[in-house]
Amino acid sequence: MAAPRELRAPLVGVLLRVWLVTATWDFVCASALGVFAYGTPVTRLWQGVAATAMGPAALERGTAGVAAGIALHLAVAFVWSALFVIAARSWPALRETIRTPMGALAVAAVYGPIIWLVMSLVLIPLATGRPPRLGLRWWVQIVAHLPFVTAPLVFTARRAMAASESHVSKGVS
Repeated sequence: MAAPRELRAPLVGVLLRVWLVTATWDFVCASALGVFAYGTPVTRLWQGVAATAMGPAALERGTAGVAAGIALHLAVAFVWSALFVIAARSWPALRETIRTPMGALAVAAVYGPIIWLVMSLVLIPLATGRPPRLGLRWWVQIVAHLPFVTAPLVFTARRAMAASESHVSKGVS
């Protein structure tokens, strides 16, 4: 049974906001980290992301490899954003926890490492056939997911869901 239109419309709006903020913030931060901390050109970074799914040939695909990497990044950001928004809308305890800034920060501090652990220990090895390398960059990623991925994701979801609830309670869709 489909959800009534007045419930679907706010979900779509919330999800789009959360996804776009998360994807943009992570894109900028990942690009800056690659360039300034690791000396990796932005094009090579996004070709490397594409290579995770497409294999090493993506590193030689020029602009097409960059576009594929960005598309993969957008898809991954969408999935993690959607999982969070759906969980927050479905689970009253989570929704209540993120109503306060400290609660939202606590949730982001848990969700960020979960994302990186699933990505680095399960999904990337499945896609590449290689085990993770648990070096300095791996640890930087697990820590960086809080300020650069999940803090923007959770705080945007918090604001967007509150605004959506306000519109629904006022009868605005």
